[in-house]
Amino acid sequence: MFLRSHSRLRRAATAVALGVGLIAVPAAPAVAAPTSPATADAAAAGLRSYLVITAPNNTGGAKTAVGANGGAVHASYDAIGVVVAHSAAADFAPRMRAVTGVQQVGATRTTDVPAAAANPAIPAAPAQSTPTAAETARADMTQIGADQAWAVNPGSPSVTVGILDTGVDDQHYDLRANFVAAKSASCAYGRLDTRAGAWRPVGDHGTHVAGTVAAARNGKGMVGVAPATTIAAVRVAEPTTQMFYAENTICAFVFSGDMGFKVTNSSYYVDPWLFNCPGDLDQAAILEGVKRAVAYAEGKGVLNVAAAGNQNYNLAAKSTDTSSPDDSTPVSRPVTTPCLSLPAELPSVVAVSSITSSNTKSSFSNYGTDKVFAAAPGDNVYSTIPGGGYGAMSGTSMASPHVAGVAALLAAADRTATPAALRAKLAAQADDLACTDSRCAGTTAKNNFFGEGRVDAKEAVGAPTGTGPSFENTTDVPIPDAGAAVTSPITATGVPGPTPATLKADVNITHTYRGDLVIDLIAPDGTAYRLKNSSSSDSADNVIASYTVAAAAGETANGTWKLQVRDIYSSDTGFINSWKLTF
Repeated sequence: MFLRSHSRLRRAATAVALGVGLIAVPAAPAVAAPTSPATADAAAAGLRSYLVITAPNNTGGAKTAVGANGGAVHASYDAIGVVVAHSAAADFAPRMRAVTGVQQVGATRTTDVPAAAANPAIPAAPAQSTPTAAETARADMTQIGADQAWAVNPGSPSVTVGILDTGVDDQHYDLRANFVAAKSASCAYGRLDTRAGAWRPVGDHGTHVAGTVAAARNGKGMVGVAPATTIAAVRVAEPTTQMFYAENTICAFVFSGDMGFKVTNSSYYVDPWLFNCPGDLDQAAILEGVKRAVAYAEGKGVLNVAAAGNQNYNLAAKSTDTSSPDDSTPVSRPVTTPCLSLPAELPSVVAVSSITSSNTKSSFSNYGTDKVFAAAPGDNVYSTIPGGGYGAMSGTSMASPHVAGVAALLAAADRTATPAALRAKLAAQADDLACTDSRCAGTTAKNNFFGEGRVDAKEAVGAPTGTGPSFENTTDVPIPDAGAAVTSPITATGVPGPTPATLKADVNITHTYRGDLVIDLIAPDGTAYRLKNSSSSDSADNVIASYTVAAAAGETANGTWKLQVRDIYSSDTGFINSWKLTF
């Protein structure tokens, strides 16, 4: 199920779409109009899908046994030893588990395989509109420094990012220049479909993700993190249900490796189980099959990025799952740490948590020690939607493509970088984020909320930071409790030219419950630039942070700048310890 909602991942999604008019997307996301009769998705009575696991490149005997035991081979991924079989026989799985050479067998769904699996329809091409609004610097892009990275390195067409999702609108005004059809396909129902248009969207989600990665810098609409990067679509979701089953996911990762993608983004978890537990025979086969497919892709040079999930759940301390199976009737069941959400919790996958514009954990974002690799903006992210439109969505689904985009920038700078090298580079350039509430554990350098920190596109491409003249004020200024704003001045002199886009404000404030504080930088002409908003949930102490104030570019540099701080809630006090401006 895709990961953009705040609770039940699919049904609680929210978005605002800005196309021809203002559209509120309902809780159950809209899907493309069907191109086949209504009966096409009717269940084939009793037909279920199974993964049959063997040693790699040794599937021949298992495929023969599938037919002998009341099944049919639907697809086979011989290189990783995974056969996708369909059978209506109730005892198919136990019979296949007794076959020599078969290591594991597991059902991938708790409902019947749709009849459409035998002959999938190609989704309709969305009718297009042309945007008229000019590009502006979006908050999520400035937060990770992407707006400053574009002038240095906008990415490279030789780097392909695979969007493993609900499909992508390849004709969208902001995506068509970067889209490669020859490397796009559908993996719905677990079998590769490379027919033209098979990758088209069955929902808005994948197109939104694609825009965040690589919407073109063309003067209209919006700009992605890596606007010169090539994108390919691998549709994993099935029509109508928008389910991401294990066989679909396996197909997608194998295809990604075979196509030579440099990066993939997976903003979903593998249905129908939020967590797959190794003690369950069906789920154990799902774990093994997906793990092999992800490892296959990485072995072909692919860095795999995935959303951490939206249950506000500590993945390192699992106890209960009440949402699975999500393709039939969910039940409450105990889960433990070895039970994994796929693909995010697999080794080597870059799992991404979501942060707000104030660099706090998003209310919905999952977390966990050694579960989250990095963080990125995921609240109210504006991006492309099918038909030439644009909309805002929230979720770790929206955070993950920011990281995939930064990885694409890193790959463009070093075409020979391995997945391990790209992971190391992502960790090295990430901006440290301190814990923001009592559930957070670890250090500022690495913790269970933000992993290695917030990705930094500017640093990833080597864009210059503030290295010009610096000015500092070390005089303490008391901050009254729930009182008027106070200021600390710095007078800048001798700065050549106007304020650069790399202006940096280093702030050191001692204050209990820092969520009480609103912090602004006041320019010499009186213009205020917000550095930090208040947050009633941020109970940590002190503000020790660096802020790049790109919005101040062009301001008169010389004159008196002020750090303005206001405590808007009662019961906690503190003081401005010091602050510094670097031009």
